[in-house]
This record gives sequence, structure tokens and C-alpha cells, in this order.
Amino acid sequence: MSKKNKLRIIPLGGLGEVGKNMMAYEFGGDIIVVDAGIMFPHNDMLGVDYIIPDFEYLLKRANRVLGLIITHGHEDHIGAIQHVIDQINVPIYATPLTRGLIEGKLSRNNAQHKAQFKTIQAGESSKIGPFQIEYFHVSHSIPDAVGLGITTPAGLVIHMSDFKFDHTPVDGWPTDFAKLSEFSTRGVDLLLSDSTNAERPGWTPSESVIGPAFDKVFAEAKGRVIVATFASLISRVQQVADAAAKHGRKMALAGPSMVDNVKIARKMKYLNIPDEMIVPIDQALQMQDHKVAIMCTGSQGEPSSIVGRLSAGTNRQFDLKPGDTIVLSSHPIPGNEETISKTINRLLRRGAKVIHDGIAPIHVSGHAAQEEQKLLINLVKPKHFMPIHGELRQLMRHAELAMQLGVEPENTIVVENGQVVELIGNKILLGERIPGDYVFVTGESIGDIDHDVMRERSQLARNGILLIDISVDKFTGRLLHDPEIITRGFVSPEEAETLIPEVQKRVMDVVHDSKLDDEKDIVNAVKSYLHQETKRRPMVFVTLSKA
Repeated sequence: MSKKNKLRIIPLGGLGEVGKNMMAYEFGGDIIVVDAGIMFPHNDMLGVDYIIPDFEYLLKRANRVLGLIITHGHEDHIGAIQHVIDQINVPIYATPLTRGLIEGKLSRNNAQHKAQFKTIQAGESSKIGPFQIEYFHVSHSIPDAVGLGITTPAGLVIHMSDFKFDHTPVDGWPTDFAKLSEFSTRGVDLLLSDSTNAERPGWTPSESVIGPAFDKVFAEAKGRVIVATFASLISRVQQVADAAAKHGRKMALAGPSMVDNVKIARKMKYLNIPDEMIVPIDQALQMQDHKVAIMCTGSQGEPSSIVGRLSAGTNRQFDLKPGDTIVLSSHPIPGNEETISKTINRLLRRGAKVIHDGIAPIHVSGHAAQEEQKLLINLVKPKHFMPIHGELRQLMRHAELAMQLGVEPENTIVVENGQVVELIGNKILLGERIPGDYVFVTGESIGDIDHDVMRERSQLARNGILLIDISVDKFTGRLLHDPEIITRGFVSPEEAETLIPEVQKRVMDVVHDSKLDDEKDIVNAVKSYLHQETKRRPMVFVTLSKA
């Protein structure tokens, strides 16, 4: 096979982390992109709303991007689409429910006019330039999810995305084992597979185990039941609706994304909930507590979410009542454990009963555990293997599983975002590195904040700030008045009474002993003194005026 038959695989997000999944495939200069998701910020990323992939590589080749294929409708796969289509005019290939969720998201941001959709179905295929794409159904925690068979002259690649082998899924549509077996008869040159649960032995439980757990919660709840989950977790909405109906409760929806997604899923028949079962939130708040179930967002304890605001007593539309049962129906996203724990404690302190997956099976993962990952590898018998979707430790563990099943070590490759991989002939090789960093989104600002700003915010949060305002005579260089010192988040008022006079003295000494060509002399002198006295290093700023 010549070098012309080279497939380049370019991970832009989702490798070495959980979230913001985005993968590009390039053949002969033509590019297709799979997914464009977001990631929630870590606890130390202060002031950041969310993070999107760095797709600068695509922007430089925008006229060669032929299509954006979306595997399913979760935020970590669709959340960045608006930012992509703002800059790259590209068709979006998606199944009906996924398309509906994307359209709803775009319309909330007044960006729906920018999108051009091509609706696809599991079992169909598309010819996109040199790429022949076959879509096959996979079971996940949302309906209408697909995996991809991607054929080029370089070979057959299976992009498995998020999946599990659930034999009794809520929607009655298990993963397409027959298609996976058919791929293996053709010869799979490369398998890319979800690594989220690569460290979890055994099998991921079926979604069907959640029904009895919710039944028990609703049977025991004396007051309102408030269920928090992701707005795109459509199967969970159905399970809550079924439990509510069984126990004589009406269901209300809180939060615009939850309301919109349920409306879309019901309209498209992915949810089977009678009209009389759903009542407006305002009506539900006037009903007897034991006849109400409320679905909302905030299962990750985000401060701005409904559950986050309920825990702090700042939710405007409704507040907690004694006897409320809060159900957090999700697993913590890695890095969110501390936030969720604090939210649970605040909810308990305010009198609510809290049910989470550490207490009852009210959530199961939508991702394959080790035995399912092994089964997939045995089903498709790939020549080469590349783990995707997960932190580095999960990618490494998944690669170890593949090698245990007979994939040769030299045919197994583990990379993180930005490391290009090339499939050529019977070999898989490392290509060049490209940017694959975080792009921070804060309000209308996209990419204006970088890691240096994040470090400064972190330092401010840890050690506070000290401002020094000085005025000097422009002819003599002498101080016109004593330096003014302002501190925030550094020391208590009592400590400041002792420290500030000494800081003023140090500043005056520096000014009188130098021509003050550089304010850094003052900053360094003050920092040295403060660290000596307090063992802390606040951010020190000097404003200098000459009169």
C-alpha cells in the first residue's frame, strides 16, 4: 500500500480526559469530524463556564472539512457544535433524536440558522468524499446512539464511541452484535473504543435495574420527589415518568434544557409519556406534595444548577420543603466528587432526604466495563487497537486488556489529545503533534482566557491580593504622601493593622533608596517581607503616579 493510502487520525478532544470528545479523520487531504463536545471545568478553573476542544487544525483546513458526524446527543459530544459551525460551514450528520437535541440547543443560542443537517439512521451508510460511513446502533444511556464503520483505501476503522452491551435496555434496542460480527468477517484494520470504565471489572448493569430502585424511592417518599439528572439522559426521564405514574404522581420539568429536550423526545416518540402525566412547574408547586415528582438538572452539584441553588437556598422558582426527597441520578464526573459531596451535605442540612448511587441503584453507567470491552474486541478481532474517551490511566488499562486478548503490543497505541496517528499498510504509526489544549468559554468570551490567567485566578483564590498606590514628585522622586495599601482575601483586619504599617515603611525605603525606574523593586521587597512574616505569597500590584 502506497503512502497515498494513509489515514490520519487526529484526536482533538476526549483522549487523556473525560469529556469534550472530538476526533478528526483525514485521507488525501479530505477530513471528516466525529463529535464536538464540551467538558465541565475542574474545581480550580475559576470563572469558566465550560471547555471546548482546540480545533485550530480544522480552521486552517476549513474548506477540506466535508462533514461533522455526531454519534449521540450527550453534551460531551454535541456541546461544542455551535462553536464549530460558527467558523466552519459543514454538514452535520445525526440520527433523528440527536438532530432534534442539537437543533434545540442551537435554537436556545439563536444559532439554528447556521446548521445544515443530514439525517441518518442506524443501518444506513453515507459516502462522504473518500469515506464510506456505515452507521450501526449501540446501546448507551440515551436512545438513537450509533457507532461508525469508516472505510477508506487505508482500511476499515470502527469508531465505537460510547457504548455498553445492555441486553435489556429501556428502549428495547440493544447494540447491533450482528453488524459487529459482519465487520470482523471483512477484516477490521483499527478499532477505537470507549475507555471510560476500563478500570471497572465485570459488566455494567442493565438500565432495567433502575426501575425497581425508583419504585422503592417513590413508595417510601412522603413528600415531593425531585430527581436530578442530565437533561439529555432521555431514558432516565422515561423511568421517572413510569415510577411517578405507578405511584399516582404527576411529573413537572424544571430548567429550560430539561423542558426542551423532553418536548423534543416526546414529539419524536422516543418518550412514551401521556399528556396528562406532565404538568407545568407552577401548577405542580400548588399540588399536594405526595402527588408531585419534579425532574431537573444539577446532578453534578453545579452551583448555578437548580439542585445547586436549592442546596444554597437561592432557587427563585421554588425552595426545598421538609420531607422532600432529592434523587441524584448520575455518577460523579471525575473531578466533581468534592462539589457533589458539599451539595449533598447542604441539602441534608436544609432538611431534604438525599438518594445517590452510593445508597441505591438509581443510576447505572452508560459505558462498557471490562468484560464488555473484551467482548467487543473478540467480536471484531481488530488488527490494531486505539483506546479513546478517558483519562490516561483508563486508556492504558484498556490497551492492556486488548493485549491480553491477543492484539500485538506493536499494534496497540495509546495517545492523548493532539498526537496524530497514521494508519498505513499494516502498520499504525505516530505522526506529528498538533495543538490539543483546552479552550475556555466564559460568557461570550471564547479562548480569551489561557492557562496563565487560570494560574493567576488560582493564586488569587489561595493567597489574595495586595495593592500599593504611590505618588511621587516627578522632579525629586520623593513620595508626595504615605503609600496607600489595600488588601483583599489576604489577611484578617486584625493582622492588617500590624502588617500594613510595616509594608508602608518597606515601600518608602525602596522609593527613597532608588530612582524608581522599575516598580518591580517594590513588588519584590514587599513579597519577600510578606512571605517572611506570613508564609504566604499574595499577588502584589503597584500603581505609580508622578506629579
